[in-house]
Amino acid sequence: MTDPAAVEPTTFVLRARHVLTMGAAGHVRDGAVAVVDGRIAAVDGYAAIAARFADLPVLGDGGGILTPGFVSCHGHFSEGLVTGIGETHTLWEWFVHVVEPIEAHLTRDMAYVGTLLKATEMALSGVTTVGDMFCSAPGTPAITPGIVDALDVVGLRGDVSFGPADVPHGYPVDRIVAEHHALAQAAAASRRTRFRVGLATIPSSSDTLLAATRSLLAETDRLHVHLHEVREEVTASRTARGASSIEVAARLGLLDAQTVAAHCVWLSDDDVALLRRHAVAVAHCPVSNMILASGVCQVPRLLRDSVPVGLGVDGAASNDSQDMLATVKTAALLQKVHHQQADVLTAPAVLRMATLGGARALGLDDTVGSLDVGKAADLVLFAEASPSMAFVHDPYQAVVYCAGTRDIAGVWVDGERIVAGAQILTADVPAILPHARELAVELATRAGLASELAVT
Repeated sequence: MTDPAAVEPTTFVLRARHVLTMGAAGHVRDGAVAVVDGRIAAVDGYAAIAARFADLPVLGDGGGILTPGFVSCHGHFSEGLVTGIGETHTLWEWFVHVVEPIEAHLTRDMAYVGTLLKATEMALSGVTTVGDMFCSAPGTPAITPGIVDALDVVGLRGDVSFGPADVPHGYPVDRIVAEHHALAQAAAASRRTRFRVGLATIPSSSDTLLAATRSLLAETDRLHVHLHEVREEVTASRTARGASSIEVAARLGLLDAQTVAAHCVWLSDDDVALLRRHAVAVAHCPVSNMILASGVCQVPRLLRDSVPVGLGVDGAASNDSQDMLATVKTAALLQKVHHQQADVLTAPAVLRMATLGGARALGLDDTVGSLDVGKAADLVLFAEASPSMAFVHDPYQAVVYCAGTRDIAGVWVDGERIVAGAQILTADVPAILPHARELAVELATRAGLASELAVT
C-alpha cells in the first residue's frame, strides 16, 4: 500500500472489499475507483482497474467499505458556538431562549471559527458536501463570508445561504439583501462553495422581504427555506396569510426555483402535491426533530410520492453534534419505531438519502452523490481493521448501523484527502480551540444565555 503522504493528491487508485457506488455500478465486490485529476475515471473490480491504470499509485489495503462522500443538505453554522444548551425547549421556545438572543451578536470571526469547528466535525463523519443556512442579523460589515473562508480551509464543498427573518426584528431589507450579496461574492471567489438564496421561514418574513427574496431568485435560481417544521408554523401562516407556508411560497413563485426545504414535518395531502409539482426537495433532519419534539417527517410517503429527500445534520444548537453517521442511523431507526415496521426504511435507502439523495436535493447530483465516471472524487473509506467493521455481513447495514467516526480511514473531496485515520488534515483544530472558547464566552455573555460560560 502506498504511503498517502507520498501520493499525488488528486490522481490515484483507491481499493476496498466493498465499493457501494450508489450509482449505476451498484455494489462492486473487491472493487476500486480510479481517480484522475480529482475526477472519477473508472469504477470496476480491482483487477480490471489495476490492469487499466497500472501506473497509478494504489491506496487502501483491499479491505473496508468505500462510499461516496456524504451530503448534509441542511444546517446552521450560525449555531457553531452554542451547542448543548436547549434540550428542554420546543422549537419556538428554543427560538426565544437560544437562537434569537445570539443573532444580533454574531460576528464574522464567530462565523469563521464556528464553521471551522463544525465543518471539521462533519468531515470527520464522512461529509464532503454541506448545505448551510446562516441565521443572524445582517452585519455591517457582512458576517456570512466567514463561513466561506472556513470551508475553504477545511476543504468541504459548500452550498451556502443567509437565512434572514425581519418579523418581529424589523431588520432593514436593504441590509438583508446586502448580506446576501456579500455571501454570493465570497462564494464566487471560493474553492468549492456556491451561493443559494435563503429565507428563514414564511411566517417570520414580511411581504417586503418575500418580494426581495423573489427578486434575488431572479439572480440566483436556488432557494433554501424552512417549511412546516412544527404545527405552530402552519397555524401562524394560515392565521396571518390565509394559507400554509408551502401554499404561500408556491403562490409567490418562490418554489419555482430549485428549492431545498428543511423539515417538512407537518404536511397535508395538498402540501405534498405542491412539493411534488414544484420538484421541491426535502432536507430531513431527524435528530433535531427529536430533540425539539417537532414531530416525525413522513419520509416513506415522500419517497413513494417521488419527492426527493436528503439528510441534514441541522444546526449545532439543535442536533447538537454534527455527526452525519449519527444522523444516518437515527433516520432509519426513527421511521422503524414510528411506523412499528422494520422494513419501512432500509439501510440501502437511508444511505442513498445521505449521498445521492442529498446531492439531488441540492441540485448537485451531476457532480457528487454517487461513484460514477466523470463525477468529482468525493470519497469515504471505512477501515476494516476496527472492532465494529472487522467482519461485514452486509456492507450497507455495516455503514448505517455499525460504523462510527473512529472507523473512517479517509475522506477525499475532489480527490484531495482531508481526513486520514480519523484525523483532519486541513485544519489546525487544537490551535483554534482557545480562541473558540473565548468567542463562546463572549457570545453567551452578550446574548444572556443560560450557560455555564456566561459571565455575570
